[in-house]
This record gives sequence, structure tokens and C-alpha cells, in this order.
Amino acid sequence: MMIQEGLPGIKRFLKPARLPERVLGLTIRCMAAFIVHWGRMSCVQAAGAVSTAPRHRAQIGRFLARRKGRMRSLLPSLQAQLLALATQATGRWVFILDQTLCSQQGDKTENTYSTGNRQRRPRKGRRYNKYTHRRKRCHCFVMGLLIAPSGLRLPFRRYYYTKEFCEQKGLPYRKQTHWAAELIRALPLPEGTDVVVLGDTAFDAQVIRQACDERHYSWIVPMNPERVLAGAKPRPQVKSLVPGLMAKQFQPVRLYPGQGRYVAMRRVSLYRLGPKVKARTFYVHSESRAVHSVGNVLLVFSTRTTPQAGPELDVQKILMTNHVALTAAAVVELYDLRWQIELFFKELKSTFGFDQYRFRRFDAVEGWVDLTLATFLYLEWQRARQLQRRDLPDRDKDRWRRQRLHGLCAAMRQATAHADLAYVAEAVQTKNGIRRLRHKLRNVIQNEYRLVT
Repeated sequence: MMIQEGLPGIKRFLKPARLPERVLGLTIRCMAAFIVHWGRMSCVQAAGAVSTAPRHRAQIGRFLARRKGRMRSLLPSLQAQLLALATQATGRWVFILDQTLCSQQGDKTENTYSTGNRQRRPRKGRRYNKYTHRRKRCHCFVMGLLIAPSGLRLPFRRYYYTKEFCEQKGLPYRKQTHWAAELIRALPLPEGTDVVVLGDTAFDAQVIRQACDERHYSWIVPMNPERVLAGAKPRPQVKSLVPGLMAKQFQPVRLYPGQGRYVAMRRVSLYRLGPKVKARTFYVHSESRAVHSVGNVLLVFSTRTTPQAGPELDVQKILMTNHVALTAAAVVELYDLRWQIELFFKELKSTFGFDQYRFRRFDAVEGWVDLTLATFLYLEWQRARQLQRRDLPDRDKDRWRRQRLHGLCAAMRQATAHADLAYVAEAVQTKNGIRRLRHKLRNVIQNEYRLVT
């Protein structure tokens, strides 16, 4: 990208954040690097994102680590801007909770921890200590993905701090589930909004249910295998109900990628649709039960194996929800949307290079994550603007409606290329413009390699 204004509408998008001029320039530079970079994402990529005005990579690192003042309010102001567009549509919202890990290596990297014991046991004839290397550790980020009825996606984040890091900084220690509950409580949606919170087994926790009850939200999670039924001791486990189920109690639920109530939230590509697309079939059975320390819930027993009369049923998953009025088919169709946050993590890491940072200080990591999510919000904002255009043909609107992160980045790369060509075409019309263009192209080359003339 040659000029800083190459990204369409970028200054208008960042205007609600009210960033100082210098901070605004560095923010645009980093966001442009996430969109137009090729290869591994790094501070070097961000420093050279605007080719006619390069910066030193150390300046990017210092900028990320010094997120003070208005920079900390960047994400909330941008999220509020998109929520103003998303709340125009009515319907059910889905809020998906999960955590993602980014592996790091180095003893001096702050706020890292190990996810398992990988120490090999010694055996005669092996030389484990021949080469010394640092053990890999990771950073943890608790994420929430809010999907509007129109399909607009808004990410929310909390940073997980280890016990050692909290002791060093004087911070209170919180588990991942507590951070997820805080995301639910801080969700900037008006009261009375129909929201369903989805999570995996790790988020089958009391603090999550309490936060949902405070906001009057519904929740669906896969039940912890150790859950027991309510009543006097000894309490039987919930999975003890499975042997008493019969094959005729299960009903098939077929999910097609391009059909259903929540098709706008899936954003399925046209290349995955057609008459040859096979449906995924689930066989489900629901029961209302009282679960110990949870209350009256709806249990949905689900399996992909066709139930047969005679042998014991192979129930693969038991879903639990506080929305007892839902049918088993509706619960399965809603929980199928939980995979959208896994796709969200994959897009961040493969397209943006979200996990390719190398910082010792965790302050810089927080700045990196915030700018990554700000770039994601910018692309969602561009998609929403295109869908609101009245002059756009229906065919083009359908293409924008299905675009995910990779397609949106490709569209912005084309827009920046057109902006660069328009700038060059206008500059060559006058002598002053040619002189200005020559000066910009001269700045692309480092001082030690520039020609004297």
C-alpha cells in the first residue's frame, strides 16, 4: 500500500475512538498490515505497511506496549458503532464463548504457562540432553463472539493472567470461567434482547449460569459427564439414564449448510451449496430433569449413529439448557453454531497472523490483540456498509453477505490497489504532482541505498 488513505473509510470508522493524530497514524498502519501483508505477520510488516512512509519496527513495538489513554477505549467505541448497525434487525442473538491459546517460547516471556507435562522419561541409550532448548508455553485469551440475527459478527475479549503474573502486578487472580462470566455481564445489548449463550464443556460452570440469569439469557452447553440428578443421596449420574432409553424415542434432525433459521449466521460459501450437498443427521431425544446444583433443565441426548433396537444406544453427547421450552431439534440447531467461534479462531490465525507475535512484555501482546480485533471489526463494518447500499445489485449483495475474513481482506486489497493507481494517475498530471510522487517513491528506499541524484 502506497498511501495511508488507501483503506476505504478507515478514518471515518476510527472517528468514534477520538485517537490523537500520531496514535491514529500508527493504528491505521498496523490495521493495514493485518489486511494486506503477505507471509508471516510481524512488527516489520506493520512498519512497512505504508511503503511511502516506512517506520522502524521498534516504533511499532513501543506503540503496542504503551497503550494508554484513549487507546484503551478503542474496541468499546468500535463495537458500539457496529452494534448500532446490528440492532436494526430483530431476532435471536447468539453469543459463543471459548478460549484460544498462542504458543510462546522463552523463560522471560510474561504471563505464559504450560498446558501439559511433556517431560520424557529417561531410557538407556537416549540422549535427551544433547541439545538444550526452552520449553514451549502459551498465552490464553478468553473470547466471545456475538452474532447478530443478520449475521454480523462482533468479537469480545478478556486476557487470562496466570497466578505468577498476578502476584507480580498486584492483580486479583481469576479463572477462565470468571472472565467469560464478565464478558456476559458486560455485553452491550439492551435489556430484553433474546440471547442464547453457547459454550463447550469447560464452560459448564456456576458463574456462567449466574451471569446468564442476571441478564435473562438462555444457555446451552454439553453436560459435564460427572453431573448427577437432583434428589437424596446416593444421587445417580445423568448418564445413567442412557441405558433406559429406547431407539424409537430418538428422532432424526437433518442440518443442511444453506438452510434453516440461522443460515445468515453460518455464511456458507456458494461453492458448498447445491443439490449434491449432504445433510448431517443427528438422532436426538429430550427430557426435562432436575440436575443437582443446576436446577430444572432440558437434557438433549444426541448421537450420529442410527439407533437400533436391542443393543445399548451409543449416545455421544448430552446437551443441557435452561430454555426448557425449546424442542430437541432447535437445541441441536443452535448448538451447531458453536463451531463458528472455532472458524473465527482459524481465520484470525491463518489470515491475520494473530498468533505470530513475539513479545516479552504482555502489554505489547494486549496491544497486538486489540488491533487485530479492531481490524476484524473494520472488515465487518465494510461488509455492513455494502449490504446497506441501495444501488448494489442483488447478486453482489449476496456475495458480500457470504464473505468471511479471507474474502473481505481480498476485497480491501483490491480497494487499496485502486486507491494507489488513482493517486498515481492524478499525480502525473502536473509537475508538482510528479515531484510529490517522486518524493514518496524515494522514501520507500532506505537512506543507505538511495541514489545521490
